[in-house]
Amino acid sequence: MGKKSIMELGVDDFVKAGLSPTEANELKEVLLSLPLSSLSSADTWRHLVSRKVLKPSYPHPLHQLLYYTIYNHHHHSSSSPPPLYWFPSLEQARRGNLGCFMEAHGSELLGASSYKDPITSFPLFHNFSVQHPDVYWSLVLKELSISFIEPPKCILDTSSDPSKHGGKWLSGSVLNIADCCLQPSSHPNKPDDSIAIVWRDESSDNSEVNRITLKQLRQQVMLVANAIDANFLKGDAIAIDMQMTANAVIIYLAIVLAGCVVVSIADSFAPKEIATRLRVSNAKGVFTQDFISGGGRKIPLYSRVIEAAASKVIVLPVIGDDVAVQLREQDLSWKDFLSSGSQNSRSDHYSPVYQSIDSVTNILFSSGTTGDPKAIPWTQLAPIRSAADGWAAIDVQVGDVYCWPTNLGWVIGPTLLYHCFLNGATLALYHGSPQGHGFGKFVQDAGVTILGTVPSLVKSWKSTRCMEGLDWAKIKLFCSTGETSNVDDDLWLSSKSYYNPIIELCGGTELASSYITGSPLQPQAFGAFSTASMTTGFVILDDNGVPYPENVPCVGEVGLFPVSLGASDRLLNGDHDEVYFKGMPLYKGKVSTTSISMLRMIFPFCHVIPTHFNTTTLKYQFFHSGRATYTHHVF
Repeated sequence: MGKKSIMELGVDDFVKAGLSPTEANELKEVLLSLPLSSLSSADTWRHLVSRKVLKPSYPHPLHQLLYYTIYNHHHHSSSSPPPLYWFPSLEQARRGNLGCFMEAHGSELLGASSYKDPITSFPLFHNFSVQHPDVYWSLVLKELSISFIEPPKCILDTSSDPSKHGGKWLSGSVLNIADCCLQPSSHPNKPDDSIAIVWRDESSDNSEVNRITLKQLRQQVMLVANAIDANFLKGDAIAIDMQMTANAVIIYLAIVLAGCVVVSIADSFAPKEIATRLRVSNAKGVFTQDFISGGGRKIPLYSRVIEAAASKVIVLPVIGDDVAVQLREQDLSWKDFLSSGSQNSRSDHYSPVYQSIDSVTNILFSSGTTGDPKAIPWTQLAPIRSAADGWAAIDVQVGDVYCWPTNLGWVIGPTLLYHCFLNGATLALYHGSPQGHGFGKFVQDAGVTILGTVPSLVKSWKSTRCMEGLDWAKIKLFCSTGETSNVDDDLWLSSKSYYNPIIELCGGTELASSYITGSPLQPQAFGAFSTASMTTGFVILDDNGVPYPENVPCVGEVGLFPVSLGASDRLLNGDHDEVYFKGMPLYKGKVSTTSISMLRMIFPFCHVIPTHFNTTTLKYQFFHSGRATYTHHVF
């Protein structure tokens, strides 16, 4: 497959790869009409992709034949940089969130003689965001659907509280982040009649997609918030242990709107794991389902929750209006729970509980593989950071339909929610298993424009061929996180939308964000990162802790600089300084005037190359302000 050049491939080769003779002849004629013989490998691939020569309907072996032929020498050389498959045009860059933002502010911030365009000047602009995070955030906050009841006194305060290793952000501000999600706004343009959520049940794959407007969502959230007031106290921690359905999203927003705290628990956990999280968070109640539905199966969930929980449990039916299990005396059905709040004469109206920016809204957990999971509180800063990452790295815009099969028990669940609602996009939810054709048909029918994945799910789609015959051409961008990516699986995925980019993301619950990503403003390689996230700076260290020069191929550990809006500064079940900072060596960073120190999490499988960082070979070691280690977990 690799010895011939692209121009030497013939009709017989294309037929062997799965094309019909007619398609093979047409493809050969197209290739002959293009000036490919004098082009580099990257420019040859760019020509084919920009002209949409490689159709999503072509069999995967044909895509493999052309990609691996064009990039033959790259795949036989360990020293070559990863081959590029996606190249942003200047027009695309200027239409994107960050590109448009750079066009508006680049000349002023970088200097008229330094700023060129969003692609050329991206490295300079990224560096500016690292050097001047207060300036960057003062402008980016205006791009999000954020409304303060009391505005911040300052963007960043690094001097008044030495215990805050990353500084104090947006001091003095008061808001309710769920209310920000629910209220209409002019920028981003989010009117009441805009579609907030689209969803479909697995058993209804041939039915119309269900839609909920922003106004309807707000009314339903307020209905639930009134019922929460009737059953709980302000500040109570309330767990969600259920599939990520439209009702789960409504419950999440209602808990935050009511001034309570969401406790995130994955619906896959056994009773012992559920009990640990309820104990650590001191949860006063749990929202769950009678069963989990997916893949044609019903799996008991309520029975697992009551084995773990003595507290009040509110149970939603997975099918129909009535729960299909016998409830304990202290527990409530969803129907009875909602009735408890309807005593309010205006049950679909609710006055949000406004709180300081550093109030806790969500308790998430580390994996807990070596003991009790660390209970990581998200303040109202964390959703802002999450939404801004979605705005910059994933280019989430008004009009986008954003789908990512996940769960509110994992950090990507709340992240997805805030990516959508604080950027004016539509959240797309499939109530069932993402493993089969039904999910893919939902992606098609809902008009999904951004699709999030994990690599193992993509591998399953490719191997089972369950997505054949579907049209995913509306997808402008994919996201991937949580696992090592495979080049050939990503080749298959990207081909489904004419080779639009797959943005790789790696981050942590403690950061409420990614620290290393791909970018729509940079060329992309399969299974690779291309940049630190905005405002994130790092160096790569050798075995002696000495930084390598920039843009030099190296194997090492990544040192992440400290000041980060939204990063956690406390633990519920541990001493934050003891766990994350004690005993680690200091590194004097040129980014900060204060000392910064190492944060450590090592993935022992990495090779770092200039510009692009391969997800299968990168080793990480991080820095933070203060004195020590900070452990990050991938999404």
